[in-house]
Amino acid sequence: QVQLVESGGGLVQPGGSLRLSCLASTSIFSLYTMGWYRQAPGKERELVASITSGGYTNYEDSVKGRFSISRDNAKNTLYLQMDSLQPEETAVYYCNAFRLDGHTRVSYWGQGTQVTVSS
Repeated sequence: QVQLVESGGGLVQPGGSLRLSCLASTSIFSLYTMGWYRQAPGKERELVASITSGGYTNYEDSVKGRFSISRDNAKNTLYLQMDSLQPEETAVYYCNAFRLDGHTRVSYWGQGTQVTVSS
C-alpha cells in the first residue's frame, strides 16, 4: 500500500501561482507514472498533468504553458507548479500513482488538497 500526501493548496488571487507537492511512501516511487487530477464541484475528476517514470510529461490542453509537473525521485515527491491561475480552476487537486504489475493495474490516490482561485 502506498500513501500519497498532498500539500500546497490554498487561496490565491486570479493570475496568481501555487506549487503543489505530493509525498509518496514507497521505495519504488521512480517506477510509478505520477499524475495530478482535479475535481471541481459538480464535475468529474479530470487529468491535469502526468509524468512517467522516464520523465515524459503530458498536460491537459487548458494548462499547457502555465502548469509544470516535475518529480524528485530521491525525495519521493511529485510537484505541480501552477501559474496564471483562473477562478474556473478552483477544485480539489489529487495526486495519483500508477504502474502495471504484470497485468495488474496498481493505482493509489491521495486525499486531495483544495485550491481556491478567487479575489
